[in-house]
Amino acid sequence: MDVMKLMMSDYNVETINDGLNEFNVKFHGPKESLYEGGVWKIRVELPDAYPFKSPSIGFVNKIFHPNVDELSGSVCLDVINQSWSPMFDLLNIFEVFLPQLLLYPNPSDPLNGDAASLMMKDRKQYDQKVKEYCERYAKKEDITKSTADNESDDDDDITDEETGSSDDEIAGHVDP
Repeated sequence: MDVMKLMMSDYNVETINDGLNEFNVKFHGPKESLYEGGVWKIRVELPDAYPFKSPSIGFVNKIFHPNVDELSGSVCLDVINQSWSPMFDLLNIFEVFLPQLLLYPNPSDPLNGDAASLMMKDRKQYDQKVKEYCERYAKKEDITKSTADNESDDDDDITDEETGSSDDEIAGHVDP
């Protein structure tokens, strides 16, 4: 029901594996913020116990933010991680929680220590780096590219025979 409500609210929702438990949502940075003009693909995974258990939320394309892990895209947000309630729904996440997170970062509870440190020490340089990341990683073409990259990665699997290595070999060589 929540996924359908999200789709009906003009959010671009792309299901994964033809189910409604995993999907990506196109999310635009909030107006009048450093993230304005940025577009991110947000991966959502609903647990079997949803809405009684919170969804898993993560940015697919990169974002520079103290409360978002740069490598995994995981989000540090109390309302999702600790104080989730079945009264909340997916629309709350995309219309309130994520915009608030981007508008009001919390450097004292970071997932990205570099972003938190820079934000506290040199706000001007932090702002510049946020905008730089938006330019490099958060354009519409980056969303479609990240999906294509993920799909092409599956074709790059190389077997041990093709590389000429096996688990039995010792890494490196001993000097005689």
